[in-house]
Amino acid sequence: MQKAKNKSIELLWSIFRYILIIGISFVIIYPLLQQLSVAIKDKTDIYNPTIYMIPVHFTTENLRLAMSVLNYWPLLKNTLLFVVSTTALQAASCALAGYGFARFTFPGRNILFTLVILTILIPSSTLMVPMYLHFRNFDVMGLVNLFTGTEGINMLNTYGPSLITAALANGLKSGLYIYIFRQFFRGMPAEIEEAALIDGAGGFRTFFTIMLPNAIPPLITVTLFAFVWQYNDTFYSSLFMSQSNLMAIKVASLPADANQYLPGILGVGAGSNVKVDPNLVSMIVDTGVLLAIAPLVVMYLFVQRFFVESVERTGVVG
Repeated sequence: MQKAKNKSIELLWSIFRYILIIGISFVIIYPLLQQLSVAIKDKTDIYNPTIYMIPVHFTTENLRLAMSVLNYWPLLKNTLLFVVSTTALQAASCALAGYGFARFTFPGRNILFTLVILTILIPSSTLMVPMYLHFRNFDVMGLVNLFTGTEGINMLNTYGPSLITAALANGLKSGLYIYIFRQFFRGMPAEIEEAALIDGAGGFRTFFTIMLPNAIPPLITVTLFAFVWQYNDTFYSSLFMSQSNLMAIKVASLPADANQYLPGILGVGAGSNVKVDPNLVSMIVDTGVLLAIAPLVVMYLFVQRFFVESVERTGVVG
């Protein structure tokens, strides 16, 4: 009797689990299917009430128009170059900082780590004005003013602010990455470092030759998180690089760009009185968004197994 009861409970739990998984998958996948349906839908299907998801007339014209509005391939190349650079710098600097917090004892360590945690909790908008002013007149200990007589270097609309903050473990979500590395390095046996110390290795040599090669799981986790968040970031990109050729900025301005450039692309003139069907503009915007997230989807398809394994082995909850 008890065995049958346990089987019934297990069956109900399995049904509930599958329903939950299907529901979550639907919430995530359904918008992508909608975007894909719009991307391959001909403009003649816009006003056809019988069409829901599967178009009657298939076309790649929306993709071509969206790529033209975005100038897609140069934009993607520039964005990937920027994102890969900041991701590499951020992963390296946060790994070093996390190792320092985990393995070294120095005055103020706990206070500094508390400040690192606070960077996760404090909204980025509260730091917007000081960071903007800092990089508008960037100076290091007054050296620029000393040697040039100017107030500093204007680094706005360059990649400098993001690269500098990433290299100094102070970039986007760096507090979380430092915490992940710290938790992982704290769980590693101390005997490894003791053996390296006996062999004459210092702190940096121990980190680069022993600790870092063993930190592949958190390194994969942080690298993927940093890549995705930096790729999708609009806050810091708009703050420091509002005129830069980055995917997040272009997608944010895509509706305005589509209204401006579509008449010329379609060959109907670009005069102020020329209006393109707003539903067509909406289709091009949706297609542009799909093109923007396509690299992330493709990347996830290739690395999702490594990502899941790395999260399981990182020890974030330790």
